[in-house]
Amino acid sequence: MKLSVLFVVFLLLCVHRRSSGSHPKPSCRYPPSQWCRSLEIAIECRVQKQCMELNAIRANQSVPPVSVTLYYESLCPACRAFISQQLFPTWTMLQDIMTVTLVPYGNAKELPSGNSPFTCQHGEPECRGNLIEACIIHLTGHSAFQIINCMESAVDVLNAAQPCLQLYTRSVSWSTVESCVKGDLGYQLMHANAAMTRALNPAHTHVPWVTFNGVKH
Repeated sequence: MKLSVLFVVFLLLCVHRRSSGSHPKPSCRYPPSQWCRSLEIAIECRVQKQCMELNAIRANQSVPPVSVTLYYESLCPACRAFISQQLFPTWTMLQDIMTVTLVPYGNAKELPSGNSPFTCQHGEPECRGNLIEACIIHLTGHSAFQIINCMESAVDVLNAAQPCLQLYTRSVSWSTVESCVKGDLGYQLMHANAAMTRALNPAHTHVPWVTFNGVKH
């Protein structure tokens, strides 16, 4: 039941985002994270049925959360829009029943040798972006998704990395991230992301690529 509710809300977000592009003043005045805060808001945003279903399953904490894994690229326009407009708002509202794993790699290629061990669809800047985000995800734990969303929502993803990190966490310094990016840890993280992406079955054909509980839908 939890997975079906997650799909309903996820699809609802997709429809809401698409429709809002053609209507400058949508009827709902609240962000997705507030839709189920009260009955009045749910009615105004036309999600009362989904909120009732969501509240019904929240009481059952013994049910494991739905695992959502996103395979993406840091500079891919479609990936950036998907993260900031669909996946992050969904997670914000449903993080108590869903977990999100981010795998920055996508259509990159791992080379057997050479000074640059990876090539990326959008060039060297994207390889650096993937590496920075892999290090941030590894180092910052629960704050990682907020930082990545901040970066992917910015005009310049790479230049946003340091201020986004400082905005959402005080426990990890930018110098620690840079050490990861320049050292063996960064390479190990990217190699692991490459292996996860290659292991997809069916193999990914585009990005963003999303699996629910390990299964492509």
